[in-house]
Amino acid sequence: MQQYLDLVDRVLKCGTRKTNRTGVDTISTFAEFYRVDLADGYPLITTKKVNFKAMLHEVFWYLSGADHIRELRKHTKIWDDWADENGNLETAYGRYWRRYPVPADGTALGSEVFVQASHPHVHREADGSLSFDQIGWAIDELRANPNSRRIVINAWHPANAIVSKLPPCHAFWVLNVRGDGHLNCHLTQRSADIALGVPFNLACYALLTQIIAREAGLQVGEFAHTLIDAHIYVNHVENLKKQLTRKPLTLPKLEVAEKPLNDLAFEDFLLVGYQHHDPIKFEVAV
Repeated sequence: MQQYLDLVDRVLKCGTRKTNRTGVDTISTFAEFYRVDLADGYPLITTKKVNFKAMLHEVFWYLSGADHIRELRKHTKIWDDWADENGNLETAYGRYWRRYPVPADGTALGSEVFVQASHPHVHREADGSLSFDQIGWAIDELRANPNSRRIVINAWHPANAIVSKLPPCHAFWVLNVRGDGHLNCHLTQRSADIALGVPFNLACYALLTQIIAREAGLQVGEFAHTLIDAHIYVNHVENLKKQLTRKPLTLPKLEVAEKPLNDLAFEDFLLVGYQHHDPIKFEVAV
């Protein structure tokens, strides 16, 4: 996909060297942006092999609302470095996507308002607290009010983020319907590892846009991506330069079984016609 290669090229040419918490320096630029038309195919990077199965397991983990990786680690180890020995995480995307904490009664300030326990997308947790299913609400809102400019799904909780080992990188996303009934998705990412993270992020949110569009009776539109700190780890530079010499191939298609989102299973997704160049190894900076 040329948009990805152009992003890599811009950061390599325009970035400045920075230190960071991992101890491995990065080449970094500020506020990068690209967009892809999902009608052109499923945007799985073709200039190297992307592990689609691992990405799909990660998406199902997000959608499960789990706050641990005990099931996910049976299929992929990509989150093991940030979990404890029991698989517990200090921050989990799905927890906030599907179980965002609702403030307790009596904590509102002044005229603040929060959803009540009777709301159809509010659930009571095991400890008695309330949580809100942002995904379920977003789908219902797309059906009832597709022209809304307020369909935001948030993975960022400030009181968690400042103490978490790894607060969400892809912090929030917005769903927006064009006048012709096509669903667009815009992701804002505070920190973007271009070699390892962005190909997964692109594949993940393109998939989510596709299944949510169908659930809401819409067509797929565009995926747009803003990367606040767009960075390349210095030990990734040479292999990314190698990737830049490769010509993008025709994008594959993603076929999904005709089932409601909450009933979908791993085997309901079929990647068709994925042609790719040889794999490229990049080391994870923890």
